[in-house]
Amino acid sequence: MLTTLQSPTLQFDLPPELEAGQPPEARGLARDQVRLMVSHYRDDRVYHTRFDQIPHYLQAGDVVVINTSGTMNAALPAQRADGTPLELHLSTRLPADIWSVELRRLCGHSTTPFFDGRAGEQLSLPGGGLVTLLTPHNPAQRLTSSWHNVFLTNHRVRLWLAVLQLPLPLGDYLSQYGFPIRYSYVTDAWPISYYQTVYTNEIGSAEMPSAGRAFTPELITQLVAKGVQVLPLILHTGVASVEEHERPYEEYYRVPAVTATAVNQARQQGKRIIAVGTTVIRALETVTDEQAVTHAGTGWTDVVITPQRGIRAVNGLLTGLHEPEATHLAMLETLCGRAHLRHTYQQALAHQYLWHEFGDLHLILP
Repeated sequence: MLTTLQSPTLQFDLPPELEAGQPPEARGLARDQVRLMVSHYRDDRVYHTRFDQIPHYLQAGDVVVINTSGTMNAALPAQRADGTPLELHLSTRLPADIWSVELRRLCGHSTTPFFDGRAGEQLSLPGGGLVTLLTPHNPAQRLTSSWHNVFLTNHRVRLWLAVLQLPLPLGDYLSQYGFPIRYSYVTDAWPISYYQTVYTNEIGSAEMPSAGRAFTPELITQLVAKGVQVLPLILHTGVASVEEHERPYEEYYRVPAVTATAVNQARQQGKRIIAVGTTVIRALETVTDEQAVTHAGTGWTDVVITPQRGIRAVNGLLTGLHEPEATHLAMLETLCGRAHLRHTYQQALAHQYLWHEFGDLHLILP
């Protein structure tokens, strides 16, 4: 049950049976048949429906912004020099061909964070590949090519800056040896196709931008026919911090001019601007200035959305349900307010909605 909401996170107990451990297709549902909770934060109205009914809750003039980044086979078997087997998770490709990576310890069908890596350590990868750990990844560090010269403590390091030496181009190598990142609540391995949205057009995310998973081509066609504008951007997601609940690290984004223009026009006309996923909010907030003007742009963002910072770019969000104490809950609170967030999560628990990337969805509107 819900307890206290302590800024910036909502604290509650999530029953294991509400953790979606398999795709809806394995539960006998189509992608767009997951459940959808629609809530209006200005008057606390809440509706319980199914995702294929989302056109009824959107209207002509709405701007819906999607993240068209596709999911990599970002997990790889790795081995330390002493023979210890680990799992390497590729998180974010940074400048100068440096990668942010996470080491994970094997634990049954799942993995847990491995904190005992060492700067300079080399781990073997399949097919003659190699990864070299350079230095712990400090999220406050500037994005420059001088990482090789940074000295930081090795104490409980989760993410490392590293270089890869692969016998094949990255995409080919990951197709042959990699597999999707999954956590303990997903007990079976699923092909990468289950981790892609239907509008994926550029592979680069460590984990699926899952808020858009339930869309089908038919649903998008219905929205466009209704007068809803559907606009793209790219934000390549890094690995989540499921166990540690750390603040988000840098992620690569690209917001095209056509999307920035549509967002600005909708804002000027008082229309609704709805982000499909927290990744879209992060990208748009990065390129929206203090006068609430959104610009085209590309780069690596370290923006963290909190109630203290505020949200300027959007006034609506389609998102999944986030685990207790997740940092994304601070973003939701920023958009809809603490009381409304508490109210909707009470509803989601009472109606037994499913959490995580294969679970149900929440459409937050003014």
